[in-house]
Amino acid sequence: MADANTVIEKLQSRFDPAAARGMDEIFQFHITDADDYYLNVKDGTLDIQPGEHDDPSVSLTTDTETLKGVMNGEINGMQAFMSGKLKATGNVMLATKLTSLFPGH
Repeated sequence: MADANTVIEKLQSRFDPAAARGMDEIFQFHITDADDYYLNVKDGTLDIQPGEHDDPSVSLTTDTETLKGVMNGEINGMQAFMSGKLKATGNVMLATKLTSLFPGH
């Protein structure tokens, strides 16, 4: 069983500031079997906070295993979304940018 905290912490080291240039978005993660987190991506910087943001750009609901798989490229995010393993509300197109913000291993 993957630990959501570990998955979230790894995001910081994989973050690509160039991909986030000019962005100002909040990615809310509701992790069904762990704590909630949100990522504040602002003009090339990443700030990871625990809890819930009151006005996220996009909210993603999933479990730790799916989050880990999507973030490390083992699970296609679109397939997870289509199969119901990943739910998104708000600016759903933003969710597709996660793979460029956090490229490969």
